[in-house]
Amino acid sequence: MRDIFLIRHSITEGNLKNRYIGTTDEALCPEGILLLEKIKEQGMKEEIEHVYVSPLKRCLETAQILYPDIPRTIVQGLRECDFGMFENKNYQELEGSPEYQAWIDSNGTLPFPGGEDPAAFRKRSVEAFQETLRSAKEKKLAFVIHGGTIMSIMEALIQPKKNFYEYHVKNGQGYYLREEDGTFLLCEKSNIWL
Repeated sequence: MRDIFLIRHSITEGNLKNRYIGTTDEALCPEGILLLEKIKEQGMKEEIEHVYVSPLKRCLETAQILYPDIPRTIVQGLRECDFGMFENKNYQELEGSPEYQAWIDSNGTLPFPGGEDPAAFRKRSVEAFQETLRSAKEKKLAFVIHGGTIMSIMEALIQPKKNFYEYHVKNGQGYYLREEDGTFLLCEKSNIWL
């Protein structure tokens, strides 16, 4: 049996501006650092043995602030989706774009123009998560990753099934899962590691 914490990175400038931030390698903004400092002040109730983290700055910085003394492993496959021509833009900036309207009309199922196919992104995220778990020996793990990565994992592995978007979490929040023999039980949502 293992306890697994899926934590979305803290706030970036792009998050504040509602931008599609996938491959853009943004650092945390002052608000994001402050949020993590408040989380730490409240106290961490779970003793994590190892942190698995996306290679992007916002995740690396979040992991360093929350778990400064815990061993970390970077997992390339847990990075956020490549939003292609939508990258680092928000819906106001994309308004009037035929490519953006086509993507919206598809309910987000079309590949991002010049970017990643959402289905391929979800598959990559889940495979990287499962491969990491196969090689991990620890019983209490944290994954400091991205919102889309978390939603992909939750949609694929939690029963009963829910829609991808139903697993959205805010910056600095996440899910606590218990895994036993490959079966995942959702224990809590929100600031579950406090």
